[in-house]
Amino acid sequence: MWQEISEGTTEKRVAMGRLQTRATEESLRNYVNGTWRDTNGSDGQAVVNPATGETITHVPFSDRDDIDAAVAQASEAFETWSATPVEERIQPLFRLKTLLEDHQEEIAETLVDEHGKTRGEAMGELRRGIENVEVACGIPSMMQDGTLENAAPNIDESAVRHPVGVYAAVTPFNFPGMIPLWFLPYAVATGNAFILKPSEQAPMTAELIFELIDEADFPDGVVQLLHGSVDTVNTILEHDGIEGVSFVGSTPVAKHVYETAAANGKRVQAQGGAKNHAIVTESADVEYAAEKIFSAACACSGERCLALDIAVVEDAVYDEFADAVVAQAEAATLGYGLDDETTIGPLISAEHEERVRGYMDDGEAEGAEVLYDGRDTAVEGYEDGNFLGPVVFGDVTVEMTIQREEIFGPVLGLIRASDFDEAVETVNSSRFGNAASLFTDSGYKANRFKSEVDAGNLGVNVGTVAPMAFFHFGGAKDSFFGDLHAQGEDAIKFYTDETVYIERWPDQ
Repeated sequence: MWQEISEGTTEKRVAMGRLQTRATEESLRNYVNGTWRDTNGSDGQAVVNPATGETITHVPFSDRDDIDAAVAQASEAFETWSATPVEERIQPLFRLKTLLEDHQEEIAETLVDEHGKTRGEAMGELRRGIENVEVACGIPSMMQDGTLENAAPNIDESAVRHPVGVYAAVTPFNFPGMIPLWFLPYAVATGNAFILKPSEQAPMTAELIFELIDEADFPDGVVQLLHGSVDTVNTILEHDGIEGVSFVGSTPVAKHVYETAAANGKRVQAQGGAKNHAIVTESADVEYAAEKIFSAACACSGERCLALDIAVVEDAVYDEFADAVVAQAEAATLGYGLDDETTIGPLISAEHEERVRGYMDDGEAEGAEVLYDGRDTAVEGYEDGNFLGPVVFGDVTVEMTIQREEIFGPVLGLIRASDFDEAVETVNSSRFGNAASLFTDSGYKANRFKSEVDAGNLGVNVGTVAPMAFFHFGGAKDSFFGDLHAQGEDAIKFYTDETVYIERWPDQ
C-alpha cells in the first residue's frame, strides 16, 4: 500500500511494501524538490500500450515555469550537495542500487507494458542500468586525479576534480530504464544536481525509478524529473541555469541538441542513430553467427542503436548463413512481452510501425530478395497492437535504402562480399559509426578489424556490442556528437572540471 502525505499542491509518497506504479493515476507528475507536482503546462499526450493499443495513462508537458522552478531548486541544492563529502554523496546511490534490485521485476513489467519489449529484455535492460549505479558508487576512487612531486624545483603539482552545477539528460523511448542511469548516478556522485526529461512515449519507468530515488533519501532538489516534449527540450537546451546536457536519440535530433546546447555554452554529449554491420568470414561458426546476428537485429523489435541489421558475408559461406538466419526467423515468436514464449514484441507506436513497413517495402522495390517475410504475422488476441514480424533480405547492395538508413525495426539485410577487404570497405562506407561486429576464427582478421573498422564499439564473435558500465559507450561519425561519451571514465570527465594546484613552500 501507499501512505500519501499532502503538502499543499504537492504530494510525497512513501513506499509501504510492494512498489506500485503511479500509472494507475489519470496523469503523471513531475518530481521537483523532493515532491510530486502537477505541471503548469496545458499540453500532453496519452501513453499507449503498444501490444494492446489501450491508453495506460496521460503524460503532461512541462512549461517554462516548471523548468525554471526545477532549475532554481537544483541550483540551490547544488551549493550544499557539491560541498558534501564524496563518501556521503554515494550513500543514497548504495540505497538506490538495493531498491532497484528489490523491485527489478515490478519495474520490468511496467517497462514491458509501455514499451513492448519482452520480460527478459526488460530485466536485462534494468540490470545494465543497475551496473551504472554500482560503478558510480566507486566515485571516491574514480574522481582522484594525478599528483607529481617536484614537477619543478621545489614545486609540487596536483590535479583536482570539482562538480560543475546543474546537468540535464533527455532520454529516448527504447531503453527507458537503462539510459537515464547512464547519466544520473555519475552526475550526482560527482557532486552535481541532475534533471531528467524522459521520453514522452515511455515515461512510466522513469516515474518508478524516481519513486525509489525518493525512498533512497537524496537531498531535495539534487535529482528531479520533468515530463515534456519538444518545447521542453528546447527550453532545457537554452536555459542559462543548466551547465550540460546528455542526449540519446536519432541523428538529426542529436545534431540539433549538440548545436543548440553548444551555442548556449553548455557541455554536450549527444548519441545519435546507427547502422551497424556484422562481418561473417569464411572461417566463422555459421550457426553461431546466425543466432547472434539475428538476435542482435531483432531483439527489442530492432528498436535499439546496437542492432546489427546488416550482415556482410563472404561468398564462401553466404548461402549457408542465409539458410541459418531464415531458420532463426522461423523460430521467432511474435507476441505480448509478458508472455513467456514471446521473443519479439510490438513496435512502440502505430506511426513507427508504418515507418518500418515503408522501409521493408523500399527494400523489396529496390531489388533485395525477400528471404523471410514476417510482415503479415498476426498475434491472436492483440489485433490492435503494433506487431511486425521480422523480414530478412538477401542480395542487398550498398546503394539500397535499407543498407544506408537506420530502420529501428526487425529487419536484417545480407550483403555478399568477395573477401575480407571488401567487407571492411562496405562497413566503413556507412556514415554511421556506432558499432560493428566480426565473426571469424582468424586472429589475423580480428586484429585487422580492430584497427581498420571505423566504429566506436567493436566486437569479435559478439552479437550485441554493449560495453560494461566501467567502459565508455563509444560512437563515431554521425552516431555521436561531442567529445566525452556516457559511462566510465568519460562520464567523470564530463561531469567535472579539473583544477591544477601548484605549490611551493620555500625554506624561510
